[in-house]
Amino acid sequence: MSRDFVHESRPGRVVFAVGARTRLPEEIDRLGLRRLIVVSAPTHKDLVAELSDALGGRIAELHPHATMHVPVAVAERAVARARQVGADGCLAIGGGSAIGLAKAVAKDTALPIVALPTTYAGSEMTPIWGLTSDGRKTTGRDPLVLPSLVVYDPELTVTLPPRSSVTSGMNALAHAAEALYAPDGSPITALMAAESARSLAGALPRVHADPRDIGGRSEALYGAWLAGSVLGATTMSLHHKLCHILGGTFDMPHAGTHTVVLPHVLAFNLPAASQARSALKTALGATDPASHLFHLAQDLGAEMSLKALGMPDDGLETVVEQVLAAPYANPRPFTEADIRHIVGNAFSGAAPA
Repeated sequence: MSRDFVHESRPGRVVFAVGARTRLPEEIDRLGLRRLIVVSAPTHKDLVAELSDALGGRIAELHPHATMHVPVAVAERAVARARQVGADGCLAIGGGSAIGLAKAVAKDTALPIVALPTTYAGSEMTPIWGLTSDGRKTTGRDPLVLPSLVVYDPELTVTLPPRSSVTSGMNALAHAAEALYAPDGSPITALMAAESARSLAGALPRVHADPRDIGGRSEALYGAWLAGSVLGATTMSLHHKLCHILGGTFDMPHAGTHTVVLPHVLAFNLPAASQARSALKTALGATDPASHLFHLAQDLGAEMSLKALGMPDDGLETVVEQVLAAPYANPRPFTEADIRHIVGNAFSGAAPA
């Protein structure tokens, strides 16, 4: 078999260990940073206080104002504060909202990012930024927003509730699944994506059964790291397009939306992506990956209906219009009728077909 591919490795340092947060001061010193602006959601107040105490005088500002989908106004305020306090780096503590806000700061200021993830979102491993304005989410790629340092500590995910853990993990699994049929994938990204899917699918039932299972948490975070890495290295397809539209337009929960949509897009795409289908069958130990992921998430308590997550009854027309206005690369061409079928099933909570 002949091979034809391009693979580009991303810069950045990853520290992964149980208790890795204790290494944060020395790792920040290694980067030479002295005046950090710390961005987080208000819900991480206690963790931010703990880490800030350890970092001492390296903190210039605490900015606990991260919100879902990174509204432009929120990003502008964070950028302004970073400049006002003379920050030389941005420390993001939390999930995709905090890391997304740090990226918005870095995009406009070129400050290096240090990320301490507390979920399985994977954004910390990508050069992808996203901003929401007037009900529309805009995304782009810029090497400035790729974190210089990511510290993964599985203990920081222990307080993530079981249902949130499941949807966060399914969000990560979506990155891996779409990387398997990405037009710019490589043998390396394919290996990483398959290993990510295997790790996450095996870890989520453990985490759901016992949120304090540190082995399960480590395996899930490992899978999320791999998923984020392939998200940053490849072009995502229809699934991510739909989720960006749904989240940005209707302010729907990011991870929950990914969880609902993924099985339906896979049911549509995998018949046209034989290598991806084969890889997912092996990774998941399932003959029908789309159905398997739907029932896995459902059995673990995830909500599987877009309607229940907040999509309005008349929202389908808006979704169809936006998808068709700016098509993504996808292994299978899609029509308006296809989008209506995929989103309609996801809206009602029906099993993928």
